[in-house]
Amino acid sequence: MMRAQNIFIVGPMGAGKSTVGRQLSEALSFTFKDSDQEIQRRTGVDIPTIFEYEGESGFRARERQVIQELVSDDRIVLATGGGAVLSPENRQDLSARGVVIYLHCSPEQQYARTARDRNRPLLDTEEPLAKLQELMAEREPLYRQVADMVVSTEKRGTSSVVKEICRRLESDEI
Repeated sequence: MMRAQNIFIVGPMGAGKSTVGRQLSEALSFTFKDSDQEIQRRTGVDIPTIFEYEGESGFRARERQVIQELVSDDRIVLATGGGAVLSPENRQDLSARGVVIYLHCSPEQQYARTARDRNRPLLDTEEPLAKLQELMAEREPLYRQVADMVVSTEKRGTSSVVKEICRRLESDEI
C-alpha cells in the first residue's frame, strides 16, 4: 500500500492537520502524534506561554527536538506545527522517514477556522488575516517542497479528506 511506515502531515494552522491526522491514524491503524501537543506535554505549559518566555526561536528549538525523536517511530501519523517546515533538518527528517502530506487551504479559510482560538501566538496581532497571508507566502513553497501529496481541505469535511488520502495512498498516487 505505502512506501513508508509513517505519515507526516504539514500545512498551515487551521488546515486540519490534527483533526485529519487523528481520523487518518484510526483508518490506517497507526498511532497518532501531534508535535505541538507533545511539546505542551513535555513542558507542562501551552504554546503561547513558551512563545512568551522563550520566543519563537525557543519554541522552534523544542519543536526540532520533538520532531527528530518522533520521526524515528514506526506506524505513526504525525501532525506537525504550521512552522515545522521552516527547519531544513525537519524537512529532511520528514522526507526521509515517511510520506509527507501537505494539507492546503486558503488564508481566508484558515482565518475562519482559527479566529476564536486563543492558542495561536502568531495570530496575536491587529491584523490576523494579513499575518496568515504573510505566513502562507513564506511557508507554502516549503510545504510543497517537502510534500509527497497535496490535499485541499478548503470547505471540505474531515471524512472526505481522509477518504481521499487513503484512496491515494492505496493507489500509490503520491
